[in-house]
Amino acid sequence: MLVQFSVTNFKTFRNKVVLSLIASKYDKTRELANFSSENTFGFNLLKSAVVYGANASGKSKLMEALFNMRRMVLSSSKESQKGEPINVEPFLLSSETNEKPSEFEIIFTHKQQLFRYGFEVDKYKVVSEWFYYRPFTKEIELFVREGQHISTHERKFAKGNKLSREKMIRENALMLSVAAQFNEEIAGTALEWFKRLKIISALEPNGYKGYSMSSLKNNDKKRKILEMLQQADLSISDISLRTVDFQNFSKKIPIDLKNILAQKFIDEKSEFVKINTTHPVYDKNMNIVHDIAFDLDTDESSGTNQFFALTGPVIDVIENGFVLAVDELDSKLHPNLVLKIIEIFNSEVYNPKNAQLIFNTHDTNLLDADIFRRDQIWFVEKDRFGASSLYSLSDLKDVRKNENFENNYITGKYGAVPIVSDFDGIS
Repeated sequence: MLVQFSVTNFKTFRNKVVLSLIASKYDKTRELANFSSENTFGFNLLKSAVVYGANASGKSKLMEALFNMRRMVLSSSKESQKGEPINVEPFLLSSETNEKPSEFEIIFTHKQQLFRYGFEVDKYKVVSEWFYYRPFTKEIELFVREGQHISTHERKFAKGNKLSREKMIRENALMLSVAAQFNEEIAGTALEWFKRLKIISALEPNGYKGYSMSSLKNNDKKRKILEMLQQADLSISDISLRTVDFQNFSKKIPIDLKNILAQKFIDEKSEFVKINTTHPVYDKNMNIVHDIAFDLDTDESSGTNQFFALTGPVIDVIENGFVLAVDELDSKLHPNLVLKIIEIFNSEVYNPKNAQLIFNTHDTNLLDADIFRRDQIWFVEKDRFGASSLYSLSDLKDVRKNENFENNYITGKYGAVPIVSDFDGIS
């Protein structure tokens, strides 16, 4: 599970910001449903967290920072070559930070162990890197890196120690990634967790809709997807894949592009697949007389398409106890559908493996003590110098657990709302 993520000097975040999923001990509301009670390390972890803020405040940049860290960990050892630049951007609105490195650190639990890993990078090199773990009560240093000087634990990080001595770590590659590539067991365990961290943008559903489509080939996953669609009150009685003739699936595609795609399908021996949704047809007495098949893409609403696209990732994360971070979860979705997804994660019955959901939204209907604890609600606010800060509702003083969170947020009591002037110039 994710314990904590922090980022410093990355895009809109000038100073260090920390997103913590450690449940506060003073907030006793909804404690059984909304956090895991597996407190092996002396704390409970929240199953979900929501982030609010004005447009351009930094909500999406927080997700981007998490994605950027994951991408570097999983790919820096194999996708970059010596001397290639690192894809990272510091806070550019200050002369003090635009030449300094960006810092990322994450704390997580995996296989009954607690890990803490982080690094500083600029556009050309890894400035520093550190990796600790806590199998029981004491945190053990596995390696610490300053530039190309790397100090490792000789016994618990033996292969990493050898890689360091033989100068096998490029200055633009992460030690953790390279060590995992060379089968350093504990580094591989950490990378396994990063692979379990799923980050998607609801503004670009095509990036994961295909996963939901492929899930329909598995009878058990299809059953769960259909159950989610039916619980969402979309009047869908069945859903299935159908293979269509590629040459006839659309007359609107330019012939040159169509020929290129057709050749790709031939070369890869692929099928062109569409999705059918089944709806009941009623007679005048409201009795079902037969079913009719709709094309998901052309006959269903954009909201139905969006909800279907999310079903595959949500089911995968719930089944395996992964972490899911979603940028703009409420995009094209009715608030009740967003609430349904949240309820799945905040459930002891549907989420027995303690999967976690982190998302940002503008949907203030969710600001309710019956849905979220105070420590699950986060705000991003940008100051007049363009730098964003991150804080939790539980960080604010004099916030009662039974007050109207939504109204207080909209009226500006908690900050993180746009200051809108009168549009006097418009006539």
